[in-house]
Amino acid sequence: MSTMTNRPATDRSAAYEVMRRVFEEGFATGNADVVDELFAPDLVEHQFGLTGTGADAIQHVKDAIRNVHEIMPEAVITIEDSAEDGDKIWTRVWGRGIAAGPFFGPPSNRPLDFTVIDVARVVDGRIVEHWGVPDRFAILAQTGVLDRLTP
Repeated sequence: MSTMTNRPATDRSAAYEVMRRVFEEGFATGNADVVDELFAPDLVEHQFGLTGTGADAIQHVKDAIRNVHEIMPEAVITIEDSAEDGDKIWTRVWGRGIAAGPFFGPPSNRPLDFTVIDVARVVDGRIVEHWGVPDRFAILAQTGVLDRLTP
């Protein structure tokens, strides 16, 4: 298993580049078209709220990219750590921005700072299987959603 933190461009594997592009070209910009290039058509998606296979899974990922960008249009999303074993890559991703779009209510315009742990199987330059665990509690707390739930 190889492990890297903040890899220099010369040390990046093909799987790392796929993941980097998903976050930087997809989630950070709202460009859902990148999914057609970087995800296999028979994708198996395991992330809560996005689960599915094939065309359903692809559509869920595209919707997630658009939703994240709508909530946080100026997002900066970077891979902070990664490890690989065979066709699997694990990443710890750092996301930050301002909650300028609606999220369980009107925009809070509060700063967001959160972590996502992703595991993906990458075969022939495409994600064929994915598990994602965003820190939803941090996002709910930082956007003020939790404040609205307490008396």
